[in-house]
Amino acid sequence: MKRAPSGECDVLLRDGGIAHLRPLRPADRPALHDLVERTSERSAYLRFFSGGRASAHVHADHLTDPDYAGHALVALMNGRLVAVAEYVTDGTGETADLGILLDDGVHGLGLGTLLLEHLALDAAEGGVREMVADVLAENRPMLDVVRDLGLEVGRRHEGEQVELRIVLRPTRRLLAKVEERAHEAERASLAGLFSPDSVAVVGAGRDPSSVGHRVLRNLVEGGFPGPIYPINPRADQICDRTAYPDLDSVPGPVGLAVVAVPASAVLDVARDCAKAGVGNLVVVSAGFAETGDAKQEAELLAICREAGMRLVGPNCLGVVDTGSQLNASFLPTAPAPGQLALMSQSGAVAVALIDRAAEVGLGLSGFVSVGNKADVSGNDLLEYWEDDDRTGMIGLYLESFGNPRRFGRIARRVGRAKPIVVVKSGRSASGDRAVRSHTAAAATPDTAVDALLTGAGVIRVDTVQDLLDTARLLIGQPLPAGGRVAIVGNSGGPEAMTADACERLGLEVPELSAETTRRLRERLRPGAAVGNPVDLTADGGADELGFAVSAVLDDPGVDAVVVVYTPPFGSGRVRTEAAIEEATRDTGKTVLACVVGHDGLIGGRVPTYAFPEQAVHALARAVDHARWRARPEEPETETDSERERRAVATAEEIVSQELARSPGGGWLDHRTASRLLGCYGVEVCESIGVDGPESAAEAAALAGLPAVLKATGPDLVHKSDVGGVRLGLRTPEEAAAAYREMAERIGPAMTGAIVQRMVTGGVEMIVGGVRHAAFGPLVMVGMGGVTAELLADHAFRVPPLTHADAAEMIRELRCAPLLFGYRGRPEVDVKALEERIVRIGRLLDDLPEVAELDVNPLLVTPRGVAAVDIRVRLAPAAPPPSPFRRRLR
Repeated sequence: MKRAPSGECDVLLRDGGIAHLRPLRPADRPALHDLVERTSERSAYLRFFSGGRASAHVHADHLTDPDYAGHALVALMNGRLVAVAEYVTDGTGETADLGILLDDGVHGLGLGTLLLEHLALDAAEGGVREMVADVLAENRPMLDVVRDLGLEVGRRHEGEQVELRIVLRPTRRLLAKVEERAHEAERASLAGLFSPDSVAVVGAGRDPSSVGHRVLRNLVEGGFPGPIYPINPRADQICDRTAYPDLDSVPGPVGLAVVAVPASAVLDVARDCAKAGVGNLVVVSAGFAETGDAKQEAELLAICREAGMRLVGPNCLGVVDTGSQLNASFLPTAPAPGQLALMSQSGAVAVALIDRAAEVGLGLSGFVSVGNKADVSGNDLLEYWEDDDRTGMIGLYLESFGNPRRFGRIARRVGRAKPIVVVKSGRSASGDRAVRSHTAAAATPDTAVDALLTGAGVIRVDTVQDLLDTARLLIGQPLPAGGRVAIVGNSGGPEAMTADACERLGLEVPELSAETTRRLRERLRPGAAVGNPVDLTADGGADELGFAVSAVLDDPGVDAVVVVYTPPFGSGRVRTEAAIEEATRDTGKTVLACVVGHDGLIGGRVPTYAFPEQAVHALARAVDHARWRARPEEPETETDSERERRAVATAEEIVSQELARSPGGGWLDHRTASRLLGCYGVEVCESIGVDGPESAAEAAALAGLPAVLKATGPDLVHKSDVGGVRLGLRTPEEAAAAYREMAERIGPAMTGAIVQRMVTGGVEMIVGGVRHAAFGPLVMVGMGGVTAELLADHAFRVPPLTHADAAEMIRELRCAPLLFGYRGRPEVDVKALEERIVRIGRLLDDLPEVAELDVNPLLVTPRGVAAVDIRVRLAPAAPPPSPFRRRLR
């Protein structure tokens, strides 16, 4: 796949530091010679074999010569050139020689691996198939770097040298290695943010209402164990701490600086922090991109990147980590310790969320207000909290995605161990949907968000209250083994509401086993109902309720129990909650309660909800998440064979030729669209192009009767709407007549037609794709034919897709029963449908220029699938960022 060139970028090193990678420039000659001078004779020998530094100096001149024929990247740290890597191709352009030289002071930081990753991708995108490196056998670090890279490597020993031949074909193993290294670096880069050795508050005012003072007070009152340095040139002491006029006056190193000065002074403070070697920066000051000053925010980020500092904000509330007793925020109340990690783009939402979390008994492991998200984002925080032992669940309030596809990859991995719950604002659809494919009409911006989150196993909720409702259940209880729910309570109305909510949300309220029913009848009062729900009536006491809960938990046909209690009836709220806690203490099943009118936790473990619908909504989300986790992990399909690679190359050539003819893009003719889909194994029904009544008659006889006639033309997107489709043509004469009538009705927009043999039977589906500006390609499957938009029965995902993803998409559809033998109809070949979904996902992932694609209808029969009609629109597109290329955004 064509990808974005590397250009210049910042990268995270193994220890969390930051380096800047860019192509070598002729002006770098003095810096290259300085690098050589700092290089030990040993390192020069390992790189150049003989001649030591003298050979290295000669090579530095060669690299910066205007006639240099290779491709070289350099790495800079704190503005200093510390590494150079290059490849030079042979006469064929398919093989290249590789070389890397690192400053001795940066060994062990993973910089050589980063350079090699970027260099390999640059070479592959330039047509190089193999890189060759001659390495001394004693150069173990270089041998280890190449071995662990993730690409296929051939080795050949020649005396004291080892010839390494690196095959430049990105693979799943390489992606796994890249993500593993990225995770290690992200974790290291944020460790000092959450657990700094010391904190400075720049702008710590004496006024108790000022932001800087509140940050300082929260740090002091929160019990941060390390040194806290208020920075204020006009104060001697603030909050009983010695104040310092500037960072230069601070007696020790500063791990974290919180900046609370006017926006106009922030850049100077950031430069002072860089000079002082501060590790991380939290800028709570407002007045940057949120007010239109993007240039100043970009400069702030550039200062931080060059100095190796991670930046939170600007325009944020700060950072909290309860484990390290760090409250570097100006939150009005300090969060209690707990297992929920929270990130919010909105400060107002964050305050409300944290306050409400405290009210319902939820504590936090960490909190980050990212503000303008100039640097640290949700993706970074997911990487950090993934390994945080104190974090059991992650909650995010998002207004935007920086890199949606990377978010999806990270979340899919993290969610296997820790649930991720997201509130994403902005559900409204926007934009003109006229003259577009069925898929594009259905793909609203919110649909793209749902596709991304659902595919990654992220739990999306609508409100902050929903997030906290779901969090209480996921943190305090085991995931349910299934969706079979028992309801036990003392009030028929709320129990009926609970059962109704279960049915609406796809949960089952089954009959209890005979043994469970017998036990309940023997123990409960005569007026109690012992079906499901189990109703003790208002007179039922705490002991009876506890027994009933224990009994249904023992039922093998029950996965989860919802206890519904209406106070003050029975034994009263205190005794009843104590009975619930005792009855559920040793169970491995999911238990939650509706204590009508009360949100909270029983015993810090069993969540309670004020209303039945709240409880059932939280349970339904937990059931769905458990099912997603239980789904076997299937690796993404990979283009491995030479035949598949040739097919992809052919598809890329088709796209390139069409865009050369029409630089602005447009709809492909039927023949070209069929060729393009055929490259990915999506066969289209045989079609014969015609341009008049006579050729239509001939084509009908040739294709086979009964036949179908379909109008073609660049502006005919929805042919059925204008009478551009005629079915069941039984004779050539009917085909000719149909062409004449169609041409008269449609007029000049009809430039021709195609004739196909009519395919009957099966279920009409649609499989399509559309390229979203922010999210990249989306794949859709749904009910096809003329009802595609009317019924709006669709499922979307972000590719690449596995067969499990495709199967899940199909089963989400309301029309899915039609595929599995509904009411005596024959079951169709669902596996073939899944395969086409996966292949179309691969096409969209490989070809960013495919803006819209419809296969509608795709007729699914017991014998396979038939793509009856297709539409493909191309548009110029920049290559998407490569998932194999590590870089800070």
